[in-house]
Amino acid sequence: MVKVLTQLSLRHLTLLGTSLLGSTFVLMTAESRAATPQPASAHSAPAAHTQTHPTPASKKAKHAQTPKHETEVSGGSEALVVTGTREFGKKARDSIAPVDIVTNRQLTGTGQPTLRDSLALLLPSLTVPTGGFDAGALTDSISLRGLNPNETLVLVDGKRRHTTANIYADGGPAQGSTPVDIDMIPMAMIDHIEVLRDGASAQYGSDAIAGVVNIILKKQNHGLTMRSNTGITSEGDGFQQGVFIDGGLNLNNRGFVHIGGDFVHQDHTFRSGNDNRTNTDVNQLLGQPEQTRESVAINAGYDITDDIQAYAGATYAHRHAESYQNYRLPTSLAKYPGYAAIYPYGYSPIEALEEDDYELTAGLKGTLAGWHWDVSSVFGRDYDALNANSTTNVGLYTATGETPTSFAAQSYNNTQWTNSVDLSRKFRTSFWPYAINVAGGASYRYEAYAIGTGSPASYNYSSSDGFPGTNPANAGKWSRDVAAGYLDISTNLMKHWQVDLAGRVEHYTDVGNTKTGKVSTRYDFSPRFAIRGTFSNGFHAPTLAQEHYSALSVSPTAASGIIAANSPGALANGASALKSESSTSAEGGIIVEPVKKLHVTVDVYQIDLRNRIMPGGSIYGSQAHSALEMDGFNLPPGSGSWTGSQLATHWFANVANTRTQGLDLSATYPTDFGRYGHADWDVAINLNRTRLRHQATSTTGAPLLTAQYIAYITTAYPRSKIIFGGTWHSARNKWAVSVHEIRYGETTSQLTYYTGPYAYSTSHYLEFQNVPKWTTNASVTYNISPKWSATIGGNNIFAKFPSVVPEGNRYLGVPKYYMSTSQLGMNGGYYYLDVSARF
Repeated sequence: MVKVLTQLSLRHLTLLGTSLLGSTFVLMTAESRAATPQPASAHSAPAAHTQTHPTPASKKAKHAQTPKHETEVSGGSEALVVTGTREFGKKARDSIAPVDIVTNRQLTGTGQPTLRDSLALLLPSLTVPTGGFDAGALTDSISLRGLNPNETLVLVDGKRRHTTANIYADGGPAQGSTPVDIDMIPMAMIDHIEVLRDGASAQYGSDAIAGVVNIILKKQNHGLTMRSNTGITSEGDGFQQGVFIDGGLNLNNRGFVHIGGDFVHQDHTFRSGNDNRTNTDVNQLLGQPEQTRESVAINAGYDITDDIQAYAGATYAHRHAESYQNYRLPTSLAKYPGYAAIYPYGYSPIEALEEDDYELTAGLKGTLAGWHWDVSSVFGRDYDALNANSTTNVGLYTATGETPTSFAAQSYNNTQWTNSVDLSRKFRTSFWPYAINVAGGASYRYEAYAIGTGSPASYNYSSSDGFPGTNPANAGKWSRDVAAGYLDISTNLMKHWQVDLAGRVEHYTDVGNTKTGKVSTRYDFSPRFAIRGTFSNGFHAPTLAQEHYSALSVSPTAASGIIAANSPGALANGASALKSESSTSAEGGIIVEPVKKLHVTVDVYQIDLRNRIMPGGSIYGSQAHSALEMDGFNLPPGSGSWTGSQLATHWFANVANTRTQGLDLSATYPTDFGRYGHADWDVAINLNRTRLRHQATSTTGAPLLTAQYIAYITTAYPRSKIIFGGTWHSARNKWAVSVHEIRYGETTSQLTYYTGPYAYSTSHYLEFQNVPKWTTNASVTYNISPKWSATIGGNNIFAKFPSVVPEGNRYLGVPKYYMSTSQLGMNGGYYYLDVSARF
């Protein structure tokens, strides 16, 4: 570790000098870092104060009820929240549903340059994939409460965010998801994040089954915030550099403009085992992809009158990312001397992503006759161009005498345009002793998804090796319209008894109508003890990608893929049209202060999810060959005689009903040491279990799931995740030390055999336990001056890794760790140096 930190420090100092000379070195605010990395639990840490422009309209609004855009985060349970409620001025500690507040200070305190990985270190109920491979590794996804990423809704300033176009098509619990890639939003622009751990489809629509993540952007009208973060893994690879900058401008004391951006680069990490064909580590399939991401955002508001504000915002991000495919032996080119000369030592095909993501928001809001109103339009788009590099098309070479080594293979486009009207007002009447808050609204959303063709060389003949291009038969553009309306009424039944009723109707032009409702209540027995509960139903409409996506992965002697559920090949083998997932959720909890300053919350939940969408209906060998040919795929010569272990395909289907049960616990406690400073202690726990209640069958009567896919749904997420520790601050706030432990619970997988009597069996698997793991995160911060601070720290400082997969269950011996779970990451330790400032 000392050696790695020395290397890190030297590299950071070199970069520091170079960056200063080039005037590009940026650092973060001393205020947001001055008190150091905050506790790893998001429940207790004070939230950074958000200064909004003091316009006449905002002053008037604060005197009455704080509008959504003027929310001030003052700290922890005292923070005002806007997620899970339509009331203004609601504090987190008074919330009718469990809400975690994660501040910018906490995010940067993790030392991670990406938002996804920062949240994973702070929230027990949130998980990320252990690792990735193929195109799925090139998009960053998050999951709540052990459910697919598609069941978590992401908002930005309360508005639905568009999703990625890059579907996670590889096996695992996230398969089939096209989540919001939150790392395409600049971390520098994030003020805080509200995570609602509760079903909220009745309030926000599709996808809010597991919960809602609402990202609140900065709205300060002054200041300049800068930060540089440099890190490296315990193995000496995976170097990361992050540069973050943001600042605010005052618009004539009536408005603000806040602008920020990130630059993040991550090198490859290599965690593969030896390739059993060469007995060397030449096959670098397993590990973190290389990634370079540039992102920028602008957020603005202006008071046109004392009662009307115009607001607008935009985000743009570009990502270049690369991941490796399995190594090809030099002998694979023995018949092609021209290309054997290019790759004399063999080659590893590379999947390269060029992604452009943007979103534009504009709206007006204000007050009229006591009503708060908000009219908005949000347009978002994500475009992904996937290229196959460092590879060949040997079939094309055989036919024409030449082949490119780089191919434009696939492209995907996802568009979302949402137009909304929201109204709310608090009434006081003579017939009811308590205020009644009434909210309602309507929205229209247009969604479009497109699959583009690759270059002819990428799909003709034997296709580009490792990553075939999309042929015209599987390309196309699809769209749908979504209209919705909702009503939300909240009041008190007694002085200390709150109740909230919400209902929503939606119409999808492709899957029909949905109706959802929610009843929430809370009773405060005293200022130190309260109970709360929720009962709701929800839904997730199948995405256009799940309905229409198809792709094939090809090696010289094997191929596997996904065909569209409505394609001729799928329909001929038992597929049927996708239906919406639907859920019924129940939750109950307590909020208690058993002794002064010890704040504890405990929530239990149950989510019954029906018609879950996952790949199903696997077919093999000649049956798969026939289906793929019906759908227009070009297969390698001789593939018609391939066995079931060599050729397989499936499609997305409503495969099962499940029940997820769990518990969330959080506790915080401060300790004052007088002239020796003070410490903030915290603990947060998530216990989670999913059971299969019913497995669906195809139209032919065949089961849609194998034991392997049942494990993806039920046991690929950890049974528990525990975060606990504390942060000590010196009396004058010059020093701070933070130490936190994270325990990742067990995951269980069903592994394919690649050797032995059950090699490539589709009915016999090895049950494999990825045993619980403990990791330690620690950091030391020194506040150099009121404006500058520096932190040195590490996550997983003792370099723990997932359990090692048995040799007989690794394809070619390479996947040393099992990628298709969401437990401990495979990179090992990560050590960083962070320098920050504010002007």
